[in-house]
Formats: sequence, C-alpha cells, structure tokens
Amino acid sequence: MRKMRVMGGSGLQATTWIGRLGVLAGFGLLLSACSMGGMFGGGSAPSANTQQLQNATATPEEIAAESPALPAIATECPPIKVRDGAEAIYYYGSGQVGNPKDLQYQAVIDKQSRNCVVSNGLITVKMGVVGRLMLGPNGTQQSVDLPLRFAVERDATPLFSELYQIPVAVTPPAQASDFVKVVENVQIPYVTGDDITIWVGFDTTAKKS
Repeated sequence: MRKMRVMGGSGLQATTWIGRLGVLAGFGLLLSACSMGGMFGGGSAPSANTQQLQNATATPEEIAAESPALPAIATECPPIKVRDGAEAIYYYGSGQVGNPKDLQYQAVIDKQSRNCVVSNGLITVKMGVVGRLMLGPNGTQQSVDLPLRFAVERDATPLFSELYQIPVAVTPPAQASDFVKVVENVQIPYVTGDDITIWVGFDTTAKKS
C-alpha cells in the first residue's frame, strides 16, 4: 500500500539556493503584470519627487473626500497563506512512514505570492507558489505529480477551491528539482469588511478535481 503524508517542514534537508535564483526571479515576473498586492518588492531607489510625495501626509478628512465611496476591500489584496501542516509532503511508498531510510521523496513550498485587480465589484486574483522536490535515500523517481490545492475563503466560507497535479521532472544525476505553479483569473465578488484569505498547500486527501 502506498504511504504518503503531508506534514510540517521540520527536518527538511538543506538545499543549495544559488541555482534557484532564476526560478524565483521568473516567478516574480509571472506575477508582475497585475496592479497591486505583490509580495516581492524591490526596484530602483525613488526619485526626489517620489520621496517627497511618500513623505507627504493627508488628514482623514482629505482621504475621505477623495474616495468617499471606495469599499474597504477594494484597496487591498487578500493575503495568501500556506495551510498549517500542508507546507511539505513526504512519500515513503511501501516503506515505513517516518523512517528516513524509506523516504522516496519530499517536497516543500518555499514561497507564495498573489496580485490583484479590482474592477466592477470583483477582485481578480493571480496567485502562485514556487517550491522544490527532493529525492530521499530510497527514491529513484524521475517524474512526480504533486497534489497542490489553491483555495479562497470569505469568513471561512469557500469561494474557490481547485486541486492541481503539478508534474515535476528529476533528471539524473540530479536529486532535486524546482517547480512553479501560477493560477490566473480567479474572480471574487467583494463586500466591504469581508475577511478574505487565499490558501495553498499540498493535499493528498481529496480526489482530483
């Protein structure tokens, strides 16, 4: 019987990050086209005029006068979070779960991000993750499908939920490989004061959808 479990990321082996900078940079470019809410900051230093504007202050009355009818959620992009216990996956095949010698592979989510566009009463979300698959002592796989679920909830009520099988190739003699998954054009109706959260994590408990 196959044995696979999803659990926290403790005990992950150290990885070399130098070769992964291109993957992370490409991930940022994939999400850069949307208007707000990116989590990867940076860029050139602001000009003197920009710094002056950034240092300027406005009274609450002035802000209200400029946007009296703007819903609160329209100025925010919902946070994206990894579900507790779903940030890593460990696969032991027919071996003993928890025995390091029987581990065939493990995968971990390294970073997650999202961007949003607000228009006509909808938040259109573009969301994605970057992660890494690593073979274990008993692993010989050259291709693995990782079950990754994206979900959006409003006040703990599901608005969107989709399970994706992420194909990851490992080419010998390599023992690890990066993966990226981006989901686009998820539209969410917004209402002032809603508590909206984007969730992502590995999911081995549900059927493919």
